[in-house]
Amino acid sequence: MENLKNATAGTGPRARTSLFLDPRRIGGALVALALAAAPVGFAVAAPSGTITAIGAENEYADVVAQIGGKYVQVTAVVSDPNTDPHSFEVSPKVAADFAAADLIVKNGIGYDAWADKIIAATPKPSRKVIGVQQVLNLPDDTPNPHLWYRPACMPALAKAVTEALSGLQPQHAGYFQDREKRFEASLQPWMAAIASFKAAHAGTRVAVTEPVADYLLEAAGIDIATPFSLQAAIMNGTDPTPQDITAQNNLFKNHQVQVFIYNQQVTDALTQSFLQLAKSNGIPVVGVYETMPAPGFTFQSWMLAEVDALNEAVTRKQSTETLKAGK
Repeated sequence: MENLKNATAGTGPRARTSLFLDPRRIGGALVALALAAAPVGFAVAAPSGTITAIGAENEYADVVAQIGGKYVQVTAVVSDPNTDPHSFEVSPKVAADFAAADLIVKNGIGYDAWADKIIAATPKPSRKVIGVQQVLNLPDDTPNPHLWYRPACMPALAKAVTEALSGLQPQHAGYFQDREKRFEASLQPWMAAIASFKAAHAGTRVAVTEPVADYLLEAAGIDIATPFSLQAAIMNGTDPTPQDITAQNNLFKNHQVQVFIYNQQVTDALTQSFLQLAKSNGIPVVGVYETMPAPGFTFQSWMLAEVDALNEAVTRKQSTETLKAGK
């Protein structure tokens, strides 16, 4: 979207201790150094009368951009589908963008704890902060932080964003409310696809690497056979137990699952071994992402593409390891 621009994201392989597991890796001292290194005006200035907004993850930035339209300039921080969001590192530009923002949307549940540090270090009384965790009334110990895959997430977030934008620019409240209604309507093809899959294929067994798309899979009536302890270990960069690895391997060797759901953004020797084992046993693979593939996707088209890929895997045994816009 024309009013959605991307900032930097962390690069490199996942560290053995992820930010989700240990948010202390991004401390106040690091934030202070980033702010000190950022020159005044480092962030791109928005046109006069435009709300400056940030989505800590690009899927949230996309929703803000769709609702805010011409009155909002949005920056997506974690935006590269080829990198691991858990290994994100704060840069001076990110700190400066946060300091200037009128609205910030973050995930919560420790997934983007670095954002909390920057927000605390850059107080701005007029700034509005939306935590998706709080919007959904979820506790801090919620085991799966990938909230955007919950079908109920974005409609609830859209309402919160509309309220925040209307508070910042009351004169345009009607504009934001109209765009929120259109956004919610545009989610209906995705919702219908989930319902259709569930009606036809409830009980389908799958294996996964991480709980990235678990909320979506559960909504579609899918049975996730991979032990959650293995999913959590891979997500948090810790070592799964030998028993869990054996259990996962047996799912492929014994053809106990119909599809393998593979996180394309976090790969290592273990996940690669699962991938090869699935392929060698003729099990189709569907790639999922922690950040919205870009360019070419909106949140709606991304989620619909994931359900379509899942349907193709079940009905035609066709793999879709990498999503492509327009497919």
